Amino acid sequence: MATSFPSAGGSSRPGSYQRRNVDPFAAIRRNHRIKVPQVRVISPEGKQLGVIDTAKAVNLALEVGLDLVEVAPNATPPVCRIMDFGKYVYEESKKTSHSKSTASKIKEIEFSARIEQNDFFTKLRHAEEFLDHGNKVKLRLKFRGREMAHTEIGFDVMKRAVSELAGMGHPDADPKLIGRNIHVMLTPLPVNKRKLKWHVKDDQQAEHDDEPEAPDAPGDADSTGA
Repeated sequence: MATSFPSAGGSSRPGSYQRRNVDPFAAIRRNHRIKVPQVRVISPEGKQLGVIDTAKAVNLALEVGLDLVEVAPNATPPVCRIMDFGKYVYEESKKTSHSKSTASKIKEIEFSARIEQNDFFTKLRHAEEFLDHGNKVKLRLKFRGREMAHTEIGFDVMKRAVSELAGMGHPDADPKLIGRNIHVMLTPLPVNKRKLKWHVKDDQQAEHDDEPEAPDAPGDADSTGA
């Protein structure tokens, strides 16, 4: 009886798969992978070096321990920059990783319809801190017992919280009653538009600490009397 063997070219077993290259930077051509005869070159400092033969441009980069990296492949001729490609990949990967980690985090702050003022302010400080770190914040108010008979009180609390945090985040929608809870999601504002209300930045505190103290009034000095 003849026995069949899998061919060397691949596997036909159920569930088998070929591993794909998931490196997002693999498609970026650099150094000797750049096949066009000429490229427009940008120096590491951002200076235009003009159109140069590709082989010469590659040598220029390698001589200083850097890489010739294609940054605009559709231009005529393609634009390349002399840079440290490994460092570029590391920095871009770090940015992407940080962006994904913060985008996926949702912090929750819980209120009550009869919340005390000090507790209310404490929760606002926590929410502001989360928004300042780039996290989305879910505000939730839970009604207990007969409080459901006066949901307007809960809505007032939530609207006030949203208003107090307006300098740091904006609501994705109006507060909504779901079951025995009112929900509203806050998305942080762009960094350059955030205005802290319940916290003081370290640099702002340092500026405040550096301010000279006001001189004592004549009547404030201790007097021993004669």
